[in-house]
Amino acid sequence: MWNQLQISSLDLRLSIMAGVLVVMALVFHVLTGTFLTPENLYNIAQQTAVVGIVAAAVALIIVARQIDLSVGSVMGVVGVLIAYLMYTHDWHWVTASLAGLTLSLLIALYQGWLTAYLGVPSFVVTLGGLMSFRGAAFLVADGKTQPVNDSAFLMIGGGLEGSLGPNLSWALGVALSALLAWNTWSRRHKAQQHGLPQRPLWFDVALVVALSGALLWFVATMNAYVLADRAAGQGIPIPVLIWGVVVMVMAFIVNRTRFGRYVYAIGGNPEAALLVGIPVKRVMLKLFLLLAVMVTVAAVVSVSRLNAGTNSLGANMELYVIAAAVIGGVALSGGSGTVLGSVLGALVIQFLESGLLLLDVSIGLRMVIIGQVLIVAVVFDVLYRRATGERMT
Repeated sequence: MWNQLQISSLDLRLSIMAGVLVVMALVFHVLTGTFLTPENLYNIAQQTAVVGIVAAAVALIIVARQIDLSVGSVMGVVGVLIAYLMYTHDWHWVTASLAGLTLSLLIALYQGWLTAYLGVPSFVVTLGGLMSFRGAAFLVADGKTQPVNDSAFLMIGGGLEGSLGPNLSWALGVALSALLAWNTWSRRHKAQQHGLPQRPLWFDVALVVALSGALLWFVATMNAYVLADRAAGQGIPIPVLIWGVVVMVMAFIVNRTRFGRYVYAIGGNPEAALLVGIPVKRVMLKLFLLLAVMVTVAAVVSVSRLNAGTNSLGANMELYVIAAAVIGGVALSGGSGTVLGSVLGALVIQFLESGLLLLDVSIGLRMVIIGQVLIVAVVFDVLYRRATGERMT
């Protein structure tokens, strides 16, 4: 049956993760009575976006058998620099953001060169970066919080004006549903032209209906969140829209470009990849540069959402994004994982934290629980790969 439906072990794993999300949501709603309310889900969506943006790129770093422990500190120094230039030197937010991107790329060049060309383990390089760039965040603004008040910039982080509104949200939801249906039809048509086996039509139809239904339910939920002084709902938050664009771009890179194929080949076997002519060092450096871009995007969203650049910006971010990638099915041994998995992993982390917060669980106990969930996810990863025969080394 699995062969007829063309369901791989990866597809099954993602389905299990989606089921875990549903179960978590239902359990927390039964326990709290407020988890599935539009207000709480709206807040969860915004909070998850920053982690999800960075996790999408960190997932590829791990796929390539590397690690980056400095993403939170780099995000902090970049965010503080952007806010500092806007507040102290009155720079336009676009110019300030480009300056932050430049700094992030320079850091990526430095760390990527040490890792790819000099052969220093990325764990050591980025562990040093975790400390150094957190200190640099203090030095940029002398330890002072840098407030921002540009109305256009603040829309990026969500809030009162930072959403699409009902009409645009419905239009986007319907357009994405139509794109999903067209993509499924196109895949079936190409398979038929080349005489390849296809899934049963009923299965593809059911899958499209289920995914479209989930998407439209999300849109309806975001539109149902209405502020006290407004007549219409908020709609999809802009941070979530940015996250969606990032995921689509990363998925395109992974599935449609030579670079994406190279990343998985390197993660599967670096020595073999080098022998067949893949420029391993250059690909690794580009991978760190790609992560730098995503860290900058996340920094802009965070500063906008907080209305300020603070020295604690991005604190513990590296733990959350690595946890999101691992929970989402990225193998720590490299060579396996998906961008969609990082999305589900980020949602699992945020669902858990939000549910525990609504249950009034202390911050210390929350950290204990989330840490143990990460261990459980790794244990599940090992057992699942052993059961399905996937590579373990």
